[in-house]
Amino acid sequence: MKRWIPVLMGWCALIGSYAQAAPVLVDTEWLASRTGDSGVVVVDMTGDPMQYQRFHLPGAVQLHYDALVQRRRDGVVLRIEDAQLLRLLGELGIRRDHHVVIYDDAGGLNAGRLFWELERIGHAAVSVLDGGLVKWILEGRKVENRWVRPTPQPYQPVAGQGRDNDIAHEALKTVAAEGNAMLLDVRTREEYSGDPRDPRGGHIPGARWWPWDATVAFDGRFQRLEAGPLQESLRALGVSDSAQPVVLYCRTGHRAAQAYLTLRSLGYENLKLYDGSMLEYARDAAAPLQRGMTAGGPGCVSC
Repeated sequence: MKRWIPVLMGWCALIGSYAQAAPVLVDTEWLASRTGDSGVVVVDMTGDPMQYQRFHLPGAVQLHYDALVQRRRDGVVLRIEDAQLLRLLGELGIRRDHHVVIYDDAGGLNAGRLFWELERIGHAAVSVLDGGLVKWILEGRKVENRWVRPTPQPYQPVAGQGRDNDIAHEALKTVAAEGNAMLLDVRTREEYSGDPRDPRGGHIPGARWWPWDATVAFDGRFQRLEAGPLQESLRALGVSDSAQPVVLYCRTGHRAAQAYLTLRSLGYENLKLYDGSMLEYARDAAAPLQRGMTAGGPGCVSC
């Protein structure tokens, strides 16, 4: 028996490394070949709550984006508490050893949020279906309308295994003031430059504009654009090192989570999401704001 111990240890290490090496994005062919695999949980996060009842991927469980966020009394939208998140995962039938594959119908706009949360708590294997429901349907793949009712079970995270991928308001202000990270604003051009009628409009000083919707082929199959052009657009903003600290924000953290997903799929490791985003930042009268297009940014009008 002793001679088998090194072999077994080697297999355990191989399995562990496989789980840790789960790709950020998977394609439809990969997922189709795993339909019915008990080790894979597919989560439907399409935007319309009624869409799931019309049709969804085989075996997919439903999760609406709103279940992952809560609104404070002041209107700021933030992630739910960890205890609530773990309870929600358990209700979806997700175990720590499952490979979770998430999809939506909006280029990862909703799926990115759960992806960020699962990385934050240290779930080993989590991926997003590139192209989501749109690509799946355009390829004529099988769908179903049977409501999948998972068997609830406790979700037990591994202590100390989470990714440090979020940043609170005060820490964000310090980072912005000291220039310790690249800030990427992923909102629209109009939001970034600021409405002159809005006394608290504009962007965080020093933040570069990198709109989330410029990363998805919405005129095709809702897949992420090719890595080359995306990397080039990031280099133009000064983001060229995959280990470079980057903070992402939008208005509520919704679009920023999609950008987080995109950057992770490109190999960037040192990312943080400012969950409170501009809803929280703009409420702080002491937090500085800048208007106009930052020099060097895409579409810059004052370079």
